[in-house]
Amino acid sequence: MLPSTARAFHCTSGHPQDSQGTVDIHILWNNPAVSRLCVLLAAVCFGTTGTAQALGPDGTDPLGVGAGRIVLGAACLAVVAMLAARPSGAPWDRRRLAIGGIGVAAYQLAFFAAVKDTGVAVGTVVAIGSGPAFAGLLARLTDQTPLTRRWAASTALACAGVALLVLGGDSAAVSVPGVALALAAGAGYATYTVTAKGLLDDGHAPEAVMAATFGVGGVLLVPVLAATAGDWLLTPGGLGLIAYLAVIPTALAYVLFARGLRHLAAGEAATLTLAEPLTATALGALVLAERPSALALAGAGLVLAGLAALALSPRTAQQRGDAVPPAAPVEVLAGGSAR
Repeated sequence: MLPSTARAFHCTSGHPQDSQGTVDIHILWNNPAVSRLCVLLAAVCFGTTGTAQALGPDGTDPLGVGAGRIVLGAACLAVVAMLAARPSGAPWDRRRLAIGGIGVAAYQLAFFAAVKDTGVAVGTVVAIGSGPAFAGLLARLTDQTPLTRRWAASTALACAGVALLVLGGDSAAVSVPGVALALAAGAGYATYTVTAKGLLDDGHAPEAVMAATFGVGGVLLVPVLAATAGDWLLTPGGLGLIAYLAVIPTALAYVLFARGLRHLAAGEAATLTLAEPLTATALGALVLAERPSALALAGAGLVLAGLAALALSPRTAQQRGDAVPPAAPVEVLAGGSAR
C-alpha cells in the first residue's frame, strides 16, 4: 500500500486537476457517474451466474451451489478486506450487521426455493423485479431517503422490461407459494442493500462491510452447504464452479456494488442491478446458443431504457436530494486497485 499522502496521480485530460496537473482519486470515486458504473459492472458480474451454472457439472444442487458461493465468497471478501480496507475506527452496529447477514442468506434460500416451486421465469421476474421497490421503500422507512419521480419511473420501466425479458423466454406457470417465496427473496435482497448502505454511511470501508455482512450470511448457510453438498462438489468441475461464483459474481461484484452504493441511494443502486437479467440473456445467446424471442428482445430494450434514464442523468445525487455520505479518504493500492 502506498503512503496516505500518495492520493493523486497524473492525468492527461478531462478530470478535475489541481495546480500541479494531478487529480485526487477520491474525486473520481465520489463521482455519482462512477458510482453508477460500479453498480452496473457488478450487475454484469451477477449476470454470469446462470451461464456458469449451466456449464457446471451434472447433478449439482441449486441450494448447495448458492450456499457454497456465499460461504467461499465470504472468505474471499475477508481476504480482500484485510488487504485493502483501512480500519475506520467507527463502532459496528451489530444489529444492522446481523440483519444484513440474514438478508444475504434469506435471498439465496428463498430465491432457489421459489424457482423450484414456480419456475425460473416467474421466480426470477418477481424476485429481481421486486427488489428495487422493496429497497426504495425500506430506505424511505428506515433512513427517510427520498423517493424521486425519476427513480420510480426508471424502476417501473426496467421492471416491465425484466418481465418481458424473462417471460418472453419460457412458458410461465404461477404458483402462489412460489410467488410468495420470490417476494421474500426480493425483500431479503432489499434488506441486505439497505443495511449495507447504513453501515457504509457509518464510515466503514466497502470491503469491510461486504466481508462482515457476507461472513454472517456464510455462517448461516454452512449447515445448508453441509446438507446439500454431494459428490459433484469434489469434482474439478464442481470446485471450479464454486470458485468462480465465489470470486467473480460474489467477491468482485459485491465490492463494486458497495463502492457504488456508498454514494447512491439504496433504491437507485437496486434498480441499476436490473442489468443482471439483461447480461444473463446476452450470455445465453452468445455462449449457450439460446435464441431470445421478439418479446424478450423488446424487454431488453425496456431494461436498457430504464437503466439509461437512471444512470445517464446529468444531475448529481445532491441535486436530486438523495442522501450522500461524506467522502472518506482514499488511498491508491499497489497492484492497480484503489479504495
